[in-house]
Amino acid sequence: MHTSSTCNTLNLGILAHVDAGKTSLTERLLHAAGVIDEIGRVDAGSTQTDSLALERQRGITIKSAVVSFAVDDVTVNLIDTPGHPDFIAEVERVLSVLDGAVLVVSAVEGVQAQTRVLMRTLRRLRIPTLVFVNKIDRRGARHEDLLRDISERLVPDIVPMGAAHGLGGRDGTFVPFGDRDPFFTARLVDVLAAHDDELLAAYVDDSAALSYGRLRAELATQTKRALVHPVFLGSAATGAGVTELMAGIRELLPSADGFLRADDPVSGTVFKVERGDAGEKIAYVRMFAGTIRTRDRLPFGGGREGKVTAVSVFDRGSATSREGVSAGQIGKLWGLGDIRIGDVIGVPHAKRGGDGQRFFSPPTLETVVVPARPGDKGALHLALAQLAEQDPLINLRQDDLRQEVYVSLYGEVQKEVIQATLLDEYGIDVAFRETTTICVERVSGSGSAFEIIDKDDNPFLATVGLRVEPGLPGSGVEFRLEVELGSMPYAFFRAVEESVREALHQGVHGWEVDDCAVTMTHCGYWPRQSHAHGTFDKSMSSTAGDFRQLTPLVLLSALRRAGTEVHEPLHRFRLSVPDDVFGQLLPALSRLRAVPHTQTARGASYVVEGEIPAARVHELEQLLPSLTRGEGELESAFERYQPVRGEAPDRPRTDRNPLCRKEYLREVAGVRR
Repeated sequence: MHTSSTCNTLNLGILAHVDAGKTSLTERLLHAAGVIDEIGRVDAGSTQTDSLALERQRGITIKSAVVSFAVDDVTVNLIDTPGHPDFIAEVERVLSVLDGAVLVVSAVEGVQAQTRVLMRTLRRLRIPTLVFVNKIDRRGARHEDLLRDISERLVPDIVPMGAAHGLGGRDGTFVPFGDRDPFFTARLVDVLAAHDDELLAAYVDDSAALSYGRLRAELATQTKRALVHPVFLGSAATGAGVTELMAGIRELLPSADGFLRADDPVSGTVFKVERGDAGEKIAYVRMFAGTIRTRDRLPFGGGREGKVTAVSVFDRGSATSREGVSAGQIGKLWGLGDIRIGDVIGVPHAKRGGDGQRFFSPPTLETVVVPARPGDKGALHLALAQLAEQDPLINLRQDDLRQEVYVSLYGEVQKEVIQATLLDEYGIDVAFRETTTICVERVSGSGSAFEIIDKDDNPFLATVGLRVEPGLPGSGVEFRLEVELGSMPYAFFRAVEESVREALHQGVHGWEVDDCAVTMTHCGYWPRQSHAHGTFDKSMSSTAGDFRQLTPLVLLSALRRAGTEVHEPLHRFRLSVPDDVFGQLLPALSRLRAVPHTQTARGASYVVEGEIPAARVHELEQLLPSLTRGEGELESAFERYQPVRGEAPDRPRTDRNPLCRKEYLREVAGVRR
């Protein structure tokens, strides 16, 4: 028998630049909804969502956290995300499960670097977003010129939902606009008509007949389609404007869509993995369809499966134990030991996420983690592997030749977090080598190579031929076949493709090779053979292992013939400095290989925008205070890769690279034959 019910759950993300006040806003929303009796403080370490000891010490959000509250008939699952750019990976994982978002902007600091990065991504993904201007009670708070900045630097189609009065004081208030505010109705018509021809025609025919109710309904419709962005103002500290924001969340953002049917195929996305007190994995899943119940056996991640041993669901506070989690909800699952962040549970869903796509730039820095006690090397690798389960972009890299472990980073603060986590949770004290920049390799031309079974010095029972060519920017790695799919067992083709993707993690210079096409041009194998008495003879029969071991050697030869070029990451920057130091700034930028593109005078300051190698951003940050008397403001974010000037730097190679294992593999194969 089918059952259905309307889904009244809204999965809401709170996003902001660090220190804009999103965690304080989360506390205020929970208090206003009656979930908590007392509002926690970030500086006191008493907030609901910053539960890690390090979060409480530093007063910043490091891990995303989920808490739930009700607004009328809608259950809001609120996800508090980090604001510091070093932890952008946490934000990335959350985006795939959101129905809507609130982007917090400080009324004092205004539009900041991370604010712009977040809004660009929200718009690209078409996630319905409200803007909340926080801290109107702080000295230096701005209103009209800040709204202008938001429109010019963040998103043009904004609708201020009210006005702030008493800026800069504890008695600052937010007064919402209504049907009697001609400025508001005129702004509604202006913004909404740009996206709706019928509305524009109705206004031209008879503006007086265009009712406020219709404008308000159209505002909700266009906000839910991510075409316009209502702006609320207030203070998380005093509560000003928070009631109106909650009403806006209920009215203007879409709840999880569709109907829940008991027999729908299960579809969900894992956006967070943590470990419980006993070391067990706990998976946070956003459900798009169907129901997961305790004791269900689930497929996930394209071939793995596991049995759910317990379920909890977020509802009006923290997660509570339930028999199942259903479409639209967020739940925690126990028992899935092989689960990973980004895994699709059940069948893929058309909604965002679950396809491994990346919304933000990858980490551009890496460092070697060194245990203080040499005897901790084994324990360190295990601990880092568990941390990489919770943050895959740590990208753990083991160099067996040098007995070193590399991790990827977004910034220096991330080092401190890894160091503190290893000491507090695993009892391992570590230090770090100097941070270096992660480059990539790009294929320059076309190159081919092949090895024929039982010919020349080919030690493997496999024929593999590959051609490597450049791909389009952002295309990743594309694997193609120029041979018949039925010409050998499918498992051998799969072994070749998997080996190609694995080997491309390190190219000729040791860096990851991206944006290329690899075509299989030759294939061949020896069928399964047995001795007269019927026993299988491995030395006379091809296996998937032959293809896995031969493929990297052929691929490396093809890459060498095609040629590769090392590219370094480049950041775009926006720098605001006093006008009297502008003359000293340009030579400093030149020394750092920065290229200014625009230079604009704004009052008593200059704004310079341009590009700078990622490796020099930290130097610029350190130089800026002394160069500008502490008045300089720098924003930077990854923009693109550019070819390295001069001699290409080599990356230390690991045992996965064909250059490191070629002779070893040939020795092993020679013994076998």
